[in-house]
Amino acid sequence: MISEALSLDIRRIVTDSDLDGVVTGAILRRWWPDAEIIFGHPGELRAGLLDHCIDRNTAVCDLPRHPECGLSIDHHQSNAPVGDEEGVISIWRHAPSAARIAYDLLADEVELSDLSDFLNWVDKLDGGGITREEFLSDHPVIWLGRLIDVESGLAMHILESLQAGMSVEEILSMDWVASALEERKIGQAVLNQAISQNLEVVDRLAIVRMEDAGMRSNGYRITAIAGDSCDACVVVHGNVGASFGDEEVYPVSASFYTNSFLHTEGGLYDLTKLATRFDPDGGGHANACGCRIQPIEDGERMERQVEIDDIDRNLEVWLAMWAGR
Repeated sequence: MISEALSLDIRRIVTDSDLDGVVTGAILRRWWPDAEIIFGHPGELRAGLLDHCIDRNTAVCDLPRHPECGLSIDHHQSNAPVGDEEGVISIWRHAPSAARIAYDLLADEVELSDLSDFLNWVDKLDGGGITREEFLSDHPVIWLGRLIDVESGLAMHILESLQAGMSVEEILSMDWVASALEERKIGQAVLNQAISQNLEVVDRLAIVRMEDAGMRSNGYRITAIAGDSCDACVVVHGNVGASFGDEEVYPVSASFYTNSFLHTEGGLYDLTKLATRFDPDGGGHANACGCRIQPIEDGERMERQVEIDDIDRNLEVWLAMWAGR
């Protein structure tokens, strides 16, 4: 399968817009240097919004497998292949990151030794193996991950810099990146305050409501603030009434995370059960996953526009499921 994958004529790489997706793209670009990069989100792909740019010359990375792509590289539990799809070379395995799979695929073909130490941090961050002390530290990779942003162009800039062999320290010292880093540090202080003010722990599940606030957070930040009072967390973010493809807004969604600082060997509950309870396109890892808020009536999904009260209805069912852990 490796030789088949390497022989593909990949002209486009569709990859997730987080640190793992950026690093995966940078690694693949060392083998397919002229491939166009398109950043996407699992929800966008499942909604068909990326169909127009996926064909047999496309590699889809750190995202759900697309039946029309040529190469699929992923590690998410809910994306494990259940059968062969004709025309698709699927490289899926349990790994802490998609970047690790890409690295192993190409390690004997192109020079990747400069990424060896860096990749250990990508594995930690994407695979839930980072400690609370590491996450709260000023380690360069921690801050690089927080700078990933598609709209500003930083995501592409970081990807191309890594492709070219620049170190994390060199990237962070560039004027544009350094300026963005200072702004990000200020924004992080604002985000920390917003999380603290909106955090509620119910039955050891930390809940943070940030819908329509223009802010997003991952589970590391929330569980670092909540500490040992929670075993997992759910953060609601995005915009009520928005859809994929809308300008500068994102459908109101929920992300679930195990408190990996407390449960280093895996959580107490498979959180994908929550992510897939109402949203057929929800999923991810057992300890890190997400879904869109769905319109709910009497505990069941309805076909209508999402309303603000649907957030409470989704949370009510999720808390009941969580109580049975």
